[in-house]
Amino acid sequence: MTLTDQLPGADAGPDALFDAIATWASGQGLSLYPHQEEALIEIVTGANVILNTPTGSGKSLVALGAHAAALANNQRSYYTAPIKALVSEKFFALCDVFGPANVGMLTGDASVNADAPIICCTAEILANIALRGGADADVGQVIMDEFHFYAEPDRGWAWQVPLIALPQAQFVLMSATLGDVTRFVDDLSRRTGRNTAVVASAERPVPLIFTYAMTPLHETLEELLQTHQAPVYVVHFTQAEALERAQALMSVNVCTRAEKDAIAAKIGNFRFTAGFGKTLSRLVRHGIGVHHAGMLPKYRRLVETLAQAGLLKVICGTDTLGVGINVPIRTVLFTGLSKYDGQRTRLLKAREFHQIAGRAGRAGFDTLGTVVVQAPEHVIENEKALAKAGDDPKKRRKVVRRKPPEGSIGWGQPTFDRLTTAEPEPLTSVFHVSHAMLLNVIGRPGDAFAAMRQLLTDNHEDRAAQRRHIRRAIAIYRALLAGGVIERLPEPDSEGRSVRLTVDLQFDFALNQPLSPFALAAMELLDPADPAYHLDVVSVIEATLDDPRQVLSAQQFKAKGEAVAQMKADGIEYEARMDLLESVTWPKPLADMLDAAFETYRTGHPWVADHQLSPKSVVRDMYERAMTFTEYVNFYGLARSEGLVLRYLADAYRALRQSVPSDARSEELADLIEWLGELVRQVDSSLIDEWEKLRNPTDEPVAEERPPAVSGNTRAFRVLVRNALFRRVTLAALRRWDELGELDAESGWDAAAWAQALAPYFEDHTDIGTGAAARGPKMLLIDAGRDMWTVRQILDDPAGDHDWGITAEIDLDTSDELGAAAIRIVDVGRL
Repeated sequence: MTLTDQLPGADAGPDALFDAIATWASGQGLSLYPHQEEALIEIVTGANVILNTPTGSGKSLVALGAHAAALANNQRSYYTAPIKALVSEKFFALCDVFGPANVGMLTGDASVNADAPIICCTAEILANIALRGGADADVGQVIMDEFHFYAEPDRGWAWQVPLIALPQAQFVLMSATLGDVTRFVDDLSRRTGRNTAVVASAERPVPLIFTYAMTPLHETLEELLQTHQAPVYVVHFTQAEALERAQALMSVNVCTRAEKDAIAAKIGNFRFTAGFGKTLSRLVRHGIGVHHAGMLPKYRRLVETLAQAGLLKVICGTDTLGVGINVPIRTVLFTGLSKYDGQRTRLLKAREFHQIAGRAGRAGFDTLGTVVVQAPEHVIENEKALAKAGDDPKKRRKVVRRKPPEGSIGWGQPTFDRLTTAEPEPLTSVFHVSHAMLLNVIGRPGDAFAAMRQLLTDNHEDRAAQRRHIRRAIAIYRALLAGGVIERLPEPDSEGRSVRLTVDLQFDFALNQPLSPFALAAMELLDPADPAYHLDVVSVIEATLDDPRQVLSAQQFKAKGEAVAQMKADGIEYEARMDLLESVTWPKPLADMLDAAFETYRTGHPWVADHQLSPKSVVRDMYERAMTFTEYVNFYGLARSEGLVLRYLADAYRALRQSVPSDARSEELADLIEWLGELVRQVDSSLIDEWEKLRNPTDEPVAEERPPAVSGNTRAFRVLVRNALFRRVTLAALRRWDELGELDAESGWDAAAWAQALAPYFEDHTDIGTGAAARGPKMLLIDAGRDMWTVRQILDDPAGDHDWGITAEIDLDTSDELGAAAIRIVDVGRL
């Protein structure tokens, strides 16, 4: 029975509603903490609630009760979270509690049951709904999780706008690290006309013990393991440090033989790919996990699963632990109290420290949680030197104290003492004005000028900042007016508008893929008869996607390295080389055409100025190089960022499927899209499965440890085979015998064998073609058997004889096991 089935009618009153929620919780084996009771009583009586309680204190149950109260009162409730992964996680959890028919989700790239009475969404979605609807929006209740994101520089506006623009709503603001909320109490009560209750509790269900460790890190860890303080999450502030620490711990025997056997049994036939996957396999079988945002989702999920089963003793990760990461731990061990924030190295803020530290201690499992801060190495060494000097003042004065490493910030026990007792810093306002904001407000009925005046003068900014926002809003308004996107009316219309839009805007125009309409317009500039048409369509779509910074940096680094080598070979002097290198960047196909088209497009669509077109080549680059995912990651040295690479590929796949109309899809483009989807699925099926599950939330989940057989998708598998053979053609054209040997040594074709086999070819021909014609379907002959394919990749020789080729066999069972085409070279020579 769902909670929905137990709710009383709308006229039953707050007491009956509270009893229904408490009874349901009791049926789930949950006893309400006093602060949960207090918060729920305030909610069912209609008050706003600011829930400022520690991590692990049951805020999720309060949110469930709030949704139940809104549902019972026939109100629409919204739950917001800062990241899409948390939104989708909450969506499935609420489906279990209230039934799929009553829960929907909006994240920009996924819309599920959008008319449901309970909606899970990102903060930006709700902000745009608030701007578009204002007091008339169908929003009865708002639950904002992780509300401390209000102070995020780039995104905080989305947490503030609903507070300003939805006076009809009841608000539940939740976080473990809010700091002083007096300003929000007064502000919410004034705007909504409701009482606003602060439910704060410093008492954790699992109390924390804070310790400052003066022993070397490996000794600190060994002591924690020996005193049964595992699982231990070791917090690092770079992904590289987390992996290096995990590998260094391989010398410590953290698990018994029986525990290692249990880990192996739990892992089962989980597929670890080459590179980082093999490293992670060795680590987790030793009882050591790694967890950071750059990992493939399936690897993070495996680490979380093993940790939840109590099988991992140590997890080395980054500070992403502070945002809803589902890793149950007993001890948090900080390796430092400073971090590089993208601009400078600084000490942790109290909010950041407590957000991470609060993950220690598992309710229902632990009676205490432990937070250990590891003293810096130079501090430990100085203490050792002073201890060696004893109490002799002369010897102690002679001790040469070590300093912090260059570029780092010095800190010690005083910093630790301050952070453990400090309250989180007050949340600061970060309001922004954009084209989308004005368009949303102008698009709704009523007086847009009055609505914007209220947004600009009654927000949480100081007066000087408000004046800056007003000036920007006026500039945007004039640009929209000059561009003909809006027009002034001589008299207000029947809905009270004195200014109106002259264009129709789709609901999510300012959300996910806001440049998709531009992409459609740009595709019309392409020539479908061009052999590179399918690749150019990919380049148009890629230009509208967010930049995968690590990939682009790696591409630029490699491009500069290749450029330097070529310039040296050409005899260019050092100074000239340095000047020329300034212009070397990552590949940007169609950049000139797209930039010119974008400038033209924005004259009639000024709101796209809020977003930046960014030509790049990741999908296209991988396809043109005919590389597998693993080969591509290794080629650019992206092992620590392979999760980011895959998520970008998944985003590109979804954008291609959703944005390219059927009449614009050539056979080559359809093949490429199918190949890309299968590539993502085989590397980590969860990214595609999650998307499909969101599209069909009532379907039973498929509990598969592995993706479906790669050979089962014949169209995509043909492209995989074609790419694998063409990869060998490309390497042969470049005469890179060593790389060919790396690919095919197992089937007897080492570097020497490849060089020897192709020597007669190069006696007759100067080169091997690698253009569009060379990789076309006519150059690949496939004899598709039931269990084995025999293929012949014809070489594109300059004479056009086409009498040379590569013959190979593809074992389908082995391909399914690998998730990629299993190629065995049979022959290289004349037909």
